[in-house]
Amino acid sequence: TADCGLPLCTAPMAPELSHALGEQPGEHKAEDLRGQFVDQAISAHRPRRLITLAPTLREDHPLETLVAAYCPLPEESSGSPPACGDVVVLRGGKGAIEQGLALVGPLVAEELPCWVWWNGSLDESPDLLEALALPNRRVVLDSSIGNPRRCLDVLVDMIATGRAVNDLNWLRQRGWTESLAMVFDPPGRREALNKVVQLDIDVEGTHPVQGLLLAAWIADRLGWHLLNSYQIPADGLDVGIGAEFQRSDGESVQVRLMSVPVGIPNSHPGALVGLRLICCPQGKKPLCVILCSESGGCMRLEAGGVATMELAEEVVSVSGDSEEMEMARLLSGGHDSTNPLLAAAAPLAAKLLPL
Repeated sequence: TADCGLPLCTAPMAPELSHALGEQPGEHKAEDLRGQFVDQAISAHRPRRLITLAPTLREDHPLETLVAAYCPLPEESSGSPPACGDVVVLRGGKGAIEQGLALVGPLVAEELPCWVWWNGSLDESPDLLEALALPNRRVVLDSSIGNPRRCLDVLVDMIATGRAVNDLNWLRQRGWTESLAMVFDPPGRREALNKVVQLDIDVEGTHPVQGLLLAAWIADRLGWHLLNSYQIPADGLDVGIGAEFQRSDGESVQVRLMSVPVGIPNSHPGALVGLRLICCPQGKKPLCVILCSESGGCMRLEAGGVATMELAEEVVSVSGDSEEMEMARLLSGGHDSTNPLLAAAAPLAAKLLPL
């Protein structure tokens, strides 16, 4: 990343990194095999037909179509008879793919559930996404890839129009939500949830969407009302997002989401680094809950006077599962509606992101 003039905390999947690499000089060429490989995690669910739209880097590349059959090997079928399917790939420049989009409709069987996996940046080809994400199809996207405002707007719009949408970025934070729920599972701590006064969330780099979704989930579950949100400047740069909420009892809650540089970033932009929740229950010692992805993050979040509080710390196990594995979990669930927690959190997260 340093050779490309980007910060060290730039995630490997960040669009700005792929753009910078494309600008580097060189004549190396490799065969483009996108869409012609079916991951075992997905093939285990025996999809009947996989249709891949594979845009090429060359804008003037003509449309190519490839059709192949795939069958899981007998030793991979866990004792059940292997089921075969087919793979259809449409490859070419953006214009060629848009012109060939009419070929896709007849290939989708109406009697079978259909998933649309947008495996790329949400900044690219918005018209193509809209044409594919029909109301009767289940959409899978990743709100960590693309401009944060665009990512949240797409997510909110699809939820508002009643489409079944799944966000891989939302799924990656389930370890954090589960760990936070476990911290407050003991009966002696549950009352403290109604007395939260401060929430701090740290994310890698400058992509805030995952942190905003987590903050919105907490606020929605605890019944907070958003009063305002704002940028937090430092040295002339916007390095964080602040917000003020009002609890159901009328008291104020301060929320702060900060960008943290890291040496070895997560695969996707904006991964969660740490969370600090401070509660001040009446007649009891204040409680400080710290969750972090590594012990070093815990030490940093312990600063700021938490020594006078009851301290609950936990290191959250960060999942390293691939997008294909997450997609396989969605296929196994078979849900035909949006997760209600995501449906409630996404609109609030969009409001937290200042214009």
